[in-house]
Amino acid sequence: MTAALEGIRVVDMTEAMAGPWCGMLLGDFGADVIKVERPGLGDQARGWGPPFVESESAYFLSNNRNKRSIAIDFNQPQGLELLHRLIATADVFLTNLPRRDSLVRRGLDYESLSARHPRLIYGSISGYGWSGPRAELPGYDLIAQAEAGTMSLTGEADGEPMRYPIAIADVTTGFNATVGILAALLSRERTGKGQFLEVSLFDSQMAWLANVGSGYLNTGRQPRRWGNAHPNIVPYQMFRASDGRHFVVTVGTEALWERFCRVLGIEDTLARDPRFATNADRVAHRDELIPQLERIFATNPAVYWLEQLRGVDVPAGLVQTVEEAFADPQTKARQLVVDLEHPRIGRARSIANPARLADTPPAYRLAPPLLGEHTRQVLTEIGLSSEEIETAIASRAVAVP
Repeated sequence: MTAALEGIRVVDMTEAMAGPWCGMLLGDFGADVIKVERPGLGDQARGWGPPFVESESAYFLSNNRNKRSIAIDFNQPQGLELLHRLIATADVFLTNLPRRDSLVRRGLDYESLSARHPRLIYGSISGYGWSGPRAELPGYDLIAQAEAGTMSLTGEADGEPMRYPIAIADVTTGFNATVGILAALLSRERTGKGQFLEVSLFDSQMAWLANVGSGYLNTGRQPRRWGNAHPNIVPYQMFRASDGRHFVVTVGTEALWERFCRVLGIEDTLARDPRFATNADRVAHRDELIPQLERIFATNPAVYWLEQLRGVDVPAGLVQTVEEAFADPQTKARQLVVDLEHPRIGRARSIANPARLADTPPAYRLAPPLLGEHTRQVLTEIGLSSEEIETAIASRAVAVP
């Protein structure tokens, strides 16, 4: 079976989360992803922990499978020359260096590289992009969540703004960069030309505003925090059962409301109350409705309510811990955990690629690499002799484990 991106080489000179996430997804689809790292230090995420497995950061393990690592000091002339030789073999170049002058000085800016390699697709991943008053400032997920408005929407209604605990700006930027690169590869098939792609944390996090952003843009009304409730649909939130377990219910249509009311035994009471006749009515009178639903749900355990609601096709789900989510039969049936043999820790585990192509599915070939694990292999592929490789190692232009 041929992988979707077999024959595509990606030189991934990114670190942390967003860029490496993109590189990993491309690797899952079959691309040969070569991760360029700094000797001695490597990707900064190698040091982000605990938790560590042996000496390996679980953070780094999360987004670096299906890559080979080469350690190059591109501040040295010989190292920079080798990096350029490597890029000459690439279809895609990824960088998250935030400053243009740093790229230009090394000949790694888009204009310089595209002049030499017109088929190259150049992916720039940064905090803010290359325009605007904060261009070239460093960016981090927390800052993007804060500045793009999502923190102001996250948390309890009467609480403080809250950071979402997963790096959503980073991960979304990685997905967006992947989509852009796939589109650029398709375009290159038609035109024969590569192109410049830029994706930023700020832009990606702004896109997260989605329907809430549309509400503001089209009404001018400032959105507020709703905790676990929904601003536009009622009931659509979390409830607590008699056993203390939390579960969520989503009643998005009037047909669902009718079935929901039958399960709760309120078809002749609350269902007939004009305050709750339509979703718009229920949104307007949520403060009168929700406490009554909370009292009913507190009379039975969560599993009872889930069985009853799912029995009439009302969407509902248990609020699970991470441990419970990984033990969930659905997780196992979908094979959402990837196990790969790692040269140092034995088994490296990560979460599967969510895109499931029927004919060219994602493949999991390589565990997250050791720093410089493939330096010799990659240098051989770009034409260096054994003697030249040893000379480069001795001069510290490149490094091996």
